[in-house]
Amino acid sequence: MDQPTVGILHPGSMGAAVAACAATNAASIVWCEAGRSPASAARAAQFGLTAVATLPELADRSDIVISLCPPAAAEDVARDVAGHGFAGVYVEANAINPERAARIAGVLEPTATVVDGGVVGSPPVRGKTPTLYLSGPTAATTQVEKLFVGTAVRTKTLGIEVGQASALKLAYASFQKTSRVLVALAIGLAREHGVDQELIEVASRRGGSYLSEPEYIAKTAVRAWRWGPELEEAADMLAAAGLPPEMLRAAASTLARWNDAKDARELTLADALNRLVQP
Repeated sequence: MDQPTVGILHPGSMGAAVAACAATNAASIVWCEAGRSPASAARAAQFGLTAVATLPELADRSDIVISLCPPAAAEDVARDVAGHGFAGVYVEANAINPERAARIAGVLEPTATVVDGGVVGSPPVRGKTPTLYLSGPTAATTQVEKLFVGTAVRTKTLGIEVGQASALKLAYASFQKTSRVLVALAIGLAREHGVDQELIEVASRRGGSYLSEPEYIAKTAVRAWRWGPELEEAADMLAAAGLPPEMLRAAASTLARWNDAKDARELTLADALNRLVQP
């Protein structure tokens, strides 16, 4: 198919921006407005996505469905799509562990073809160029790659096994997100003793240290509602591999102190640290 119709579940900040990039090579991009918030509708309109009334309509019209939703909802979303007889390519692009990705493949196949996906990077807006890693059947991953040719979303196929893309995404997230949590704790601790600026200056003399980017603490707090569940997924993956999961579970627990900071775009560094001290 030269120009497929693509369904996006759901148009969050990442999903809407990724879908808008796919529109470059798609006939149309559709999303299901049933049960979605006014904020989702506004994002969909901003990115030029076409609303359909129901999930059955989306499943019927779409050649490719991309699932980008909170990790906890990934399996329920897949079951809903499978229940409506979707028979195209289903891109499971959520931050979930490989075991869950395989379960989702079991729910949708053989009626649909499942491609495992993982987005590494920020939403593709304002010059950002995330990479969508893929794994699964070659013909299907090739279709997904073609969707993003010439767009801000780069693609890379890792292999034919569902779960490989999810594993890479969570392995990276386990480092990157836990590192940001450690920065918040280190600077919060230093602040209690009046030496936080000195700590930041020490870090700035050591190239590449996240400690030299304290402004990112507020951004971490705003994203905590998403990052915590991702780290729980990564902890489950560690446990399944016989590796200790406790560090990531502790980081997820720390992030939970910021859950009420969701969408608090004006949050300052001081505000974020205060919320961490007084959840």
